[in-house]
Amino acid sequence: MNEQAKLERVFAYPFGDIYGNYVAKVERKGRTREDLDDVLGWFTQLSPEELHAAADSGKTLREFFADLTLTPNANLITGKVCGVRVEEVEDEFMRQIRMMDLLVDELARGKKMENIKRGE
Repeated sequence: MNEQAKLERVFAYPFGDIYGNYVAKVERKGRTREDLDDVLGWFTQLSPEELHAAADSGKTLREFFADLTLTPNANLITGKVCGVRVEEVEDEFMRQIRMMDLLVDELARGKKMENIKRGE
């Protein structure tokens, strides 16, 4: 499978499945769904209700991100996920997915909310 085919496979993954995995991860680490919604809401500029509707809609990750205007501070999200620096990911959609993963990892690790939200 070539690199583009691998990316397309990731982009076709349902956002609702990813969101469910995120909820399970943060709750396992002692955080709440509300905390997750707060972080994802900051990143995506969606309300909790809009996030839940997107999760229930069957939208793919590509469709989910295509409809968004991310936080103006998205460029401040830097770090590594699975050994990959998010700011160095060339594909725009994959970079956004990696940024979202990084934010959820920071939440699960117990990082302070104001630091996760890059000072906001």
